[in-house]
Amino acid sequence: MISAYLLIAGYFIFPIIIILLFNKYRWAQKIGTVILAYAAGIIVALLNTAFGFLPADGEAGAELLTTVQKNLMSVCVPLAIPLMLFNSDFKLWTKSLPKTLAVLVGGVISVVIALVAGYFIFRSKDFGSAEEFKKVAVMMTGIYTGGTLNFAALGEMVHANPNTISITLAFEEIVTLPFIIFILAGGYKLFRKFLPFKDETSVNEEVDHDALVESTFENYRGMLKWKTFSKMMLGLLLSIAMLGVGVGMSMLIVGKINELVVILTITTLAIIASFSKKVRNLPKTFELGMFFILIFSVVVASMFDLTKIDSSSLNIMWFILFVMVTSIVLHLIICKIFKVSGDLFTVGHISLLCSPPFVPPIVEALGNRKVLISGIAIGLVGYAIGTYLGSLFATLLGLPLF
Repeated sequence: MISAYLLIAGYFIFPIIIILLFNKYRWAQKIGTVILAYAAGIIVALLNTAFGFLPADGEAGAELLTTVQKNLMSVCVPLAIPLMLFNSDFKLWTKSLPKTLAVLVGGVISVVIALVAGYFIFRSKDFGSAEEFKKVAVMMTGIYTGGTLNFAALGEMVHANPNTISITLAFEEIVTLPFIIFILAGGYKLFRKFLPFKDETSVNEEVDHDALVESTFENYRGMLKWKTFSKMMLGLLLSIAMLGVGVGMSMLIVGKINELVVILTITTLAIIASFSKKVRNLPKTFELGMFFILIFSVVVASMFDLTKIDSSSLNIMWFILFVMVTSIVLHLIICKIFKVSGDLFTVGHISLLCSPPFVPPIVEALGNRKVLISGIAIGLVGYAIGTYLGSLFATLLGLPLF
């Protein structure tokens, strides 16, 4: 029970420590706050796997920990998205709309081709029944065009075995997380070499520490000064109000809290609010949004469970790895044809691959706010179409729905 309370406290303490390290040490700035947050969570997960200090299912504190984890993941991202959009200039997205559509359509086509090819390549391998492997392919259609929201919906629609669902999700995390870390650690520079990119944010190696901090995407200094803090809190209140409207719209439209409706609502409201100069000039709202993203990152990474891995089901991992690599290559080729920038490709593919919550950390690593709205927009469309694509794929494979 005590360990559960300590970890819950750690979800808030770790991000604060990471921000302090980021402000003080250049090595932390080079690594990045999001990578440090993921590292903190993974270390907790690995230590728990080795020593089992966190309460297991049925033990005291397990239900509390699970509830807190779900609530933090549900709340942090909806609060972060408006805060990180307030400073965005919507005109920058409208100017790049054709390119954004090219990234969206190209990404969906790439994922579908990769999934179909992967299904026919790996379906003969051993993993339970052929029926279950079809369900894996259908669920992957959802997760790679909209995230876990569509993954869960499709799993329920095709009546997937709970063990199949957990194994597929565990392998998806194993395959995808290193790719995200690779991008955050500077891997996006490879895409900038292959696709058009004009470096407008480079920092001279000779600048001093203060200048380096000022030039980065995150500048947490001065957040607690009253003048700055009070205006930043106005931004938070506005974000909370937008979340409330999103929940209200969801209850009105579907009769329950629906993540798709909520995120669409708050994103739309945040974009509208960004047209106001007063909202756009609210200080440190992006950094406050990043704080919520860091909490989200620690929580997600801490839930990584190695015990769910079964050696007999490695075929699923190879299938997922094939789909991810193939879709990236195909998407790169399509974006090359349409002369899409390397940064727009990066946020677009990550948004489809992992859903909109992962866009802000990638944008932070890129240091290019111009692609933030486009990245989130691509992911939101993925939310909307992922379940439909999965349903169509399930029908083609002969799986009964509902």
